[in-house]
Amino acid sequence: MTTTLKEASSIESVLGKEAEDLLNYKAKVSKDLLHLPGPDFVDRIWTSSDRNPQVLRNLQQLYSTGRLANTGYLSILPVDQGIEHSAGASFAPNPIYFDPENIVKLAIAAGCNAVATTLGVLGIVSRKYAHKIPFIVKLNHNELLTFPNQFDQVLFADPEQAWNLGAAAVGATIYFGSEQSTRQIQEISKAFKRAHELGLATILWCYLRNNAFKQDKDYHLAADLTGQANHLGVTIEADIIKQKLPETNNGYSAVAKATGESYGKTNERVYTDLTTDHPIDLTRYQVLNCYNGRAGLINSGGASGKNDFAEAVRTAVINKRAGGTGLISGRKTFQRPFEEGVKLFHAIQDVYLSPDVTIA
Repeated sequence: MTTTLKEASSIESVLGKEAEDLLNYKAKVSKDLLHLPGPDFVDRIWTSSDRNPQVLRNLQQLYSTGRLANTGYLSILPVDQGIEHSAGASFAPNPIYFDPENIVKLAIAAGCNAVATTLGVLGIVSRKYAHKIPFIVKLNHNELLTFPNQFDQVLFADPEQAWNLGAAAVGATIYFGSEQSTRQIQEISKAFKRAHELGLATILWCYLRNNAFKQDKDYHLAADLTGQANHLGVTIEADIIKQKLPETNNGYSAVAKATGESYGKTNERVYTDLTTDHPIDLTRYQVLNCYNGRAGLINSGGASGKNDFAEAVRTAVINKRAGGTGLISGRKTFQRPFEEGVKLFHAIQDVYLSPDVTIA
């Protein structure tokens, strides 16, 4: 039997000095504008869309698995770091994960809704596990063996391969703002179209990448720029959006000021009427750009560090209170002993199961 954090004090103790602010803050934009997660999320949102019955079935499977089953929230284990960050850098802290089966075992033991990883990982264990937990096949990756290192998401797999191994969904990354983004948009739009034809759900990692975004702050994490990346993602029919938690804003003006060139378009009301510098408001702007929550926003857990449990709970609270759909947590979980990884997932999931953490 699983336990949940039923009392606000349990979460408050983890949040520490930020507890009052994060748990009681009232958001700038009303929650009444949002399509919020709930047990009926697929029926309420997706049955009126152009997604075919097979996509609806697989979306429902994602939302009906694990400890968060039938809540409208998602907890996903992503392990594509063996390519994205190299296997040595990713798995040396915990070598059991060089074996793909342990990746799937962690997701099951932790009560995740799904496991997202490479074609090779899922393909080699598919007959044993495809019916036990939803698979998400990551279609493209950035690899770090080419010299000099380059940063470009290229296709490693196609939707047919994902369908053949029994996946419920495909995932992909687009580096919005990069020199390669136009090609990546075209490739992934085509891949998502084919995935939907095959009945697979689609998840897009809407990441920013351009050296111009690093100025006095790292504007790869700006709410206005990541929000627009999300909007581009739902435009090519991503059913779920993965995005980094925003930490700042005013990316458009910062890039224009630093480069001395005009950049993009925005509106002052984004900064006066729709956002503040509060993390819940910044994240709510990301949700707004996911068609007001019709496409679920899952935020990433980030790199592993000394305060992983507190950081993961904090991110979950911000995502949930902003109107998001969940968390996708990789290195914080698999780069530690197996049982600790399970506990960290449970700490995240307990935020979404707690009635004391409400929509701001």
